Amino acid sequence: MNFMKNSVYFVVLLFALTVLGCQGAASAQTPRAVKKSFKEKYPGENDPDWRIDKNGNYESHFKKDGKHFRADFSPTGQWIETEQSIKTKKLPKVVLEILADTYWRYKVVEVEKVDHHSKGLFYDVELIKDGKKMDVEFTAEGKIIN
Repeated sequence: MNFMKNSVYFVVLLFALTVLGCQGAASAQTPRAVKKSFKEKYPGENDPDWRIDKNGNYESHFKKDGKHFRADFSPTGQWIETEQSIKTKKLPKVVLEILADTYWRYKVVEVEKVDHHSKGLFYDVELIKDGKKMDVEFTAEGKIIN
């Protein structure tokens, strides 16, 4: 019995060390140019959590004024975009009207306010209907851009 108890503790400890080690490795491997660009874009933000996304870009997860953000940077330090999850009711009125008129059969799954290097500010609305997901990107004026 004591052997099993010790084995369980060992497995839990090993798992925790692996998870913590992987997070630290992503931060330690974040290129200097990426960290520099982050500090220039977000001065005063000193403690982002870094991850590498499926495209090989660096994601910084951080809080600013109590709100959670994710900013993406290329491996060379080029800022790509910053996203913030928001509630559906925080969408511009015109976007809410389009959703009610055109996408009323869809369920809103997630809403993000996005500042993108080439598209500018837009709202990414993830919708689902009959098990199929789709994203629709709106400008603040209600224009669909994807």
